[in-house]
Amino acid sequence: MKYIDSLKEGMHISEIYLCKSRQIAQTKSGKDYGSLVLQDKTGTIDSKIWDLTSPGIGSFEVMDYVCVDADVTLFQGNRQLNIRRIRKADEGEYVPADYLPVSRKDVSKMYVELLSYVNSLKNPYLKSLAASFFVEDTEFSKAFRSHSAAKNIHHGFVGGLLEHTLSVVKICDFLSAHYPELNRDLLLSAAMFHDIGKLKELSVFPENDYTDDGQLLGHIIIGVEMIDERIRKIVDFPDRLGSELKHCILAHHGELEYGSPKKPALLEALALSFADNMDAKMETMIEALRNGNGNPGWLGYNRLLETNIRHTIG
Repeated sequence: MKYIDSLKEGMHISEIYLCKSRQIAQTKSGKDYGSLVLQDKTGTIDSKIWDLTSPGIGSFEVMDYVCVDADVTLFQGNRQLNIRRIRKADEGEYVPADYLPVSRKDVSKMYVELLSYVNSLKNPYLKSLAASFFVEDTEFSKAFRSHSAAKNIHHGFVGGLLEHTLSVVKICDFLSAHYPELNRDLLLSAAMFHDIGKLKELSVFPENDYTDDGQLLGHIIIGVEMIDERIRKIVDFPDRLGSELKHCILAHHGELEYGSPKKPALLEALALSFADNMDAKMETMIEALRNGNGNPGWLGYNRLLETNIRHTIG
């Protein structure tokens, strides 16, 4: 099998991929064409069907495994498939595990490292709260290790939520050492919890798409509800501490226009918003550069980063 991350410009392929999305679009001249996103465990690739009347353009739906006959091209620095033929693949022609994008890091080792930060907490209430999720709740811990952190922006793969969370925790741990004014226990706890709402905002793989609650509420509100429900089960959990923790989660996107119900009003909330933004932006650019498949030139404008990007030369 030719995985997506191995495709090079000029290659002709006949392979099976998972159809993540499809729509009919129009060229500037008004001609209809098919626009698809195909996926395997190494990533996704934009794909086009320029002639919808061509023989061999079969019937298929989103989340079907499809067999494509296509040429690999470059468009604005990114690989793209020019599909000549496509059909729904039959059962037995594919192994589903080949189409789940997974973290490049060891999930088990990452989780052990995360637990070491849980054990490092000194505040008994915050430590009890963190342990109730990450240590004692086996259903939660299993889901947390396998979930993604996003649909397609950053860390959109199996283990992505854990990888992103651990990275944010480690950045916050550094910040707490550099700025002694920060309450380390509050900051690290908020970092551990800041995206747990994504367990209910996004469906499991292979769909990895927004749920009804994800569309209506979003992961920030969902996460605060999850935390509030668990806090109520811990005897004498301080009200003020609970409010401060929930505020950090509510404000972790930093700005109202970025989806935060509140702007940071605590030093810890501000630090968390910086750490979350840093890790998300870094991973977004890393994934974009990786998708450029080693192209040493400019890769074009990235709408998420709002700039033209390329690899470092030298």
